[in-house]
Amino acid sequence: MLFARPKALRDNGVLGMNKRNIDYIGRYNPRKYYKRVDDKLTTKQLALANDIAVPALIGTVSQQHEIVHIPEMVDNRSGFVIKPSQGSGGKGILVITKVANGHYYKANGNEVTPSEIDRHISNILSGLFSLGGKPDVAIVEGLIKFDPVFDGYSFEGVPDIRLIVFKGFPVMGMLRLSTAASDGKANLHQGAVGVGLDIATGQGLHAVQFDRPIERHPDTDRKLTDILVPHWDTLLHTASKAYEMSELGYLGTDMVLDQELGPLLLELNARPGLAIQIANSQGILPRLQHVEQMRNKFMSVEERVAYAKTHFSNRPNT
Repeated sequence: MLFARPKALRDNGVLGMNKRNIDYIGRYNPRKYYKRVDDKLTTKQLALANDIAVPALIGTVSQQHEIVHIPEMVDNRSGFVIKPSQGSGGKGILVITKVANGHYYKANGNEVTPSEIDRHISNILSGLFSLGGKPDVAIVEGLIKFDPVFDGYSFEGVPDIRLIVFKGFPVMGMLRLSTAASDGKANLHQGAVGVGLDIATGQGLHAVQFDRPIERHPDTDRKLTDILVPHWDTLLHTASKAYEMSELGYLGTDMVLDQELGPLLLELNARPGLAIQIANSQGILPRLQHVEQMRNKFMSVEERVAYAKTHFSNRPNT
C-alpha cells in the first residue's frame, strides 16, 4: 500500500511531505514556539515545570574551556549520554554505557578515549550537529537503564517510543529498535527497526526496516509483533500533556522506558517524519481529519487519551 502511486497513497490516507508541511506543521505549529522543542535543554526545563519525567541532567557545556570539567562531571557514574541541545535526527549523540578506571566504553565494547570525548563536545559547541549549523550547547545526561521487557528486541541501544500528537490527541505510535546497522541508535534512517503500535493497547502490529516489512529483528530474531509496550497509558498521557506544554498542534513525542524510573520524555519534534505510517502500514491522514472535524471541543488530557484509544486503534473492527 505504501509503495503505490501518489493517487493510491492519497486514497489510502497517506500523508505526504508537502501536505504535512503546509496543512499541519505550517497551520498548527506557531514558529514562535519552535524553540520549546528544537532546543532540548529548553524542552527538559519545560517538562520538569509541567511534572513530566525526563532523564537526569548531569550538566551542560556551553564554552570550549568548560570541556576540561567533564571527568569530574561524570565521576562515579556507571554511564552517561552526551548530546547536542539543538541536534536533529539522532546526530551527535554519544552514549557511554561503561566507565572503568577513567576509561569510557560504548555498548559495543569499543573504548572512547578522553580526547575523543573532548573532540566530540567541541564539535557540538561549534554547531556540527545543530540545525542550521548554529553554535550549540552540549547536554550531559544520566544513562537510561532500559526496561528488561525489551530484552532481545533491541541491539546495543535503548528503544524509544514515538507518538504523533495532533491537537492533544495521540493519533499514531511506533517503537523504534536499534540494530547493528544503526550502530545501536534508534534512528530509522540509519537502519533501526520501526514497529507500528496499536494506540489502544501498545501492541506491536507491523514492523519495517529501511522501509521494508520484516517479521523478526535482524540481529536477535525475536518476532517483533509479539511486543506489548508496558506503561502504555502513562506514555499516552505524557504525550498528550506535551500539547499544552509546547503549544504546538502537530507534534512528535519521543519517550523511553527506564527500568527504575518508568516512562521518560526524551524530546519533542515540531516536524515529525512520515515513516511512522510505513511502520503502521496505514496512513495517518484520516485520523488527523477526524480530529479537525471535532471543531476544537475542549477535552482534558484524560478525555483525549480515552477518545484516541477508542477511535484510533489499529485493530480490526474498531
